[in-house]
Amino acid sequence: MLSIKEEIQVLLLRKGLSMRSLIKNMEKEGHDMPSIGSLSRMLSQKTIRFEKVQEILDFLGYKLDINPKEKS
Repeated sequence: MLSIKEEIQVLLLRKGLSMRSLIKNMEKEGHDMPSIGSLSRMLSQKTIRFEKVQEILDFLGYKLDINPKEKS
């Protein structure tokens, strides 16, 4: 299983964006974003807020679905 940082990095690669351009573009649209260093640190230390992850995913055109595990 990938970490949230790795998941977001994969999505950024798919969109052809860097973390810096993500922050810049989100700020242009009025989102309150931390600096690149702060965001990277929050992702690495797994201290990012759930709402911020949802905001980033929404901006990238993704949504987070929570589903029950399948029993084996």
